[in-house]
Amino acid sequence: MKALFFLRHYNDIDHVTPVIYKWVNSGHTCDIVLIGNSRFRNDYRIEFLRKLNGVRMAYISDLLPPIEFARWFLQTLILIRSLRRPFIGPIMAAIAKSYDARRRAPVWHSTAQRLLARSFGDAHEGVVVFDWIERNSSICVEWVGVMLSTARAMGLGTVSLPHGDSPHASQLIRRRELRLEPDTTFANAGIFDKVVVPNELCSVRFRPFMDNQKLAVLGSPRYCDEWLAKLATLMPPSPLTRSGSRLKVVLFLRKSNFSTFWEEVGEVVRVVAGFPGVELIIKPHTRGGWQQSLTRDASLRRLPNVSVAGDIHSIHLMNWADVIIDLATSVVFEAVKAKKPVLAGDYLHAGRSALAEYLPETELRCRDDVYRQIEGFLTHGCDNFYIEAHHQRFVKEMINVGDADVLSRYVALLEEQGRARTSQGQPYPDERAVNLAFG
Repeated sequence: MKALFFLRHYNDIDHVTPVIYKWVNSGHTCDIVLIGNSRFRNDYRIEFLRKLNGVRMAYISDLLPPIEFARWFLQTLILIRSLRRPFIGPIMAAIAKSYDARRRAPVWHSTAQRLLARSFGDAHEGVVVFDWIERNSSICVEWVGVMLSTARAMGLGTVSLPHGDSPHASQLIRRRELRLEPDTTFANAGIFDKVVVPNELCSVRFRPFMDNQKLAVLGSPRYCDEWLAKLATLMPPSPLTRSGSRLKVVLFLRKSNFSTFWEEVGEVVRVVAGFPGVELIIKPHTRGGWQQSLTRDASLRRLPNVSVAGDIHSIHLMNWADVIIDLATSVVFEAVKAKKPVLAGDYLHAGRSALAEYLPETELRCRDDVYRQIEGFLTHGCDNFYIEAHHQRFVKEMINVGDADVLSRYVALLEEQGRARTSQGQPYPDERAVNLAFG
């Protein structure tokens, strides 16, 4: 069976690469279209996928005629919300209003038909795959809707795969989120035939907007045993070396749009750095991390045992560290699986982390906790940090969601959706219904 995967940025690569790997290892073929920043072409996982038998990969600009790609790109720019900022925002909104949906439609349809014809020709069996699509996506939801409706008209299935593993157990986590109600950020997911989430904690985001038949909870492709074992063979050499410090700590930060109490994060850095023999590396988020006040704080950067990581893979930092302090990121789930101590800095941000919810022993509730934990690691070492029952529950409910054969479940779902249109005679939703998802 044939699948068409679209990849945008690091989150897609992190969570969808394992599924593509398992898909082609199961005897299927696929096309991968890169639609994000061109710098991702050099990612080591992209290089791995490019070399797999049964994979054909291309950047979208190489697949469309130059004029059509330019129009597609400009239409995308005027609609994505990341550009709705002071000064340029009103200009983009005005352009979008004058160059309305009716005028944009021919380009959306032309590009959709061209890409789908390239991958599937006249075939009526196959599946088109994006990651989660929401209102802040770096590609245009309007175009995705046209892609999906065109695919359905050809008899193809459409699936939305995970974009993350839900590091938060609470909802009001970003700036200016003030009402506890269903988050319409995730309403657009209803335009897919199937939406896949890794765990029940993630499913809460989507359930207000779809029924249980559309939503599938299949486990984490990024952190399942099969993929972590494969990933260990693909990693490039680490640029970090083990120094003589007694305790190595990494602090993982979140994106700038999450409500974070930066003054106290700075104080935590000073507490940790105040212990003799401790070395601390701060890892900004890959998107927008350098815009945060902490990474620009000259007084912190001057501390002799504190450094800010540049373009270093998170897994290299986790392998280097003895202890990790986390502001609710899913990147630390791999360290938790390996039973490396992770401290959930919940009092440093507005959310409740999944780690603190499942593993209460990880939670930092005040500055005293930070001090006592670091002092304890220096005195007693880092072994036996987790309560075993808590750890087993976390792996069972957040990673495996059933047995550990996670990736096989993803392949089975894609196979089912690829056959669904022809074998079950499901109706094709008309485009007006799809457009309702865009408000």
